[in-house]
Amino acid sequence: MKPEVSIPVGLATAVLVYSIFQQATPSYVDLRVNEPMDPDVAKAERVATWTAAAAVSGISLIAQDPVIFLIGGIATIALAWQARHGNMVDPTTGLAVPRGSRPNPQMPADLAYTPA
Repeated sequence: MKPEVSIPVGLATAVLVYSIFQQATPSYVDLRVNEPMDPDVAKAERVATWTAAAAVSGISLIAQDPVIFLIGGIATIALAWQARHGNMVDPTTGLAVPRGSRPNPQMPADLAYTPA
């Protein structure tokens, strides 16, 4: 395809990826205030990622244009990372919890209330 056509089609594919993630995953704000490492959110993110990857692959194969695959793939990776990061953040500390660990249920010492 010519660049005048492939770039707008690639951007339209990125919009399609964005809409897939909007429909399949909670908003980023909801992810940040939810308990970290929620397995339901992780499943929803994986479903959205695979659906978006299939859509990007199908569109780029039909069009036979690597630019569409590149733009759509970058959008898919960025939105998947955003959803995973939002699912890892502990709302009490604002820090990401490492994969495979559960957050400490006790408040950190610097955020704990100490009466004067």
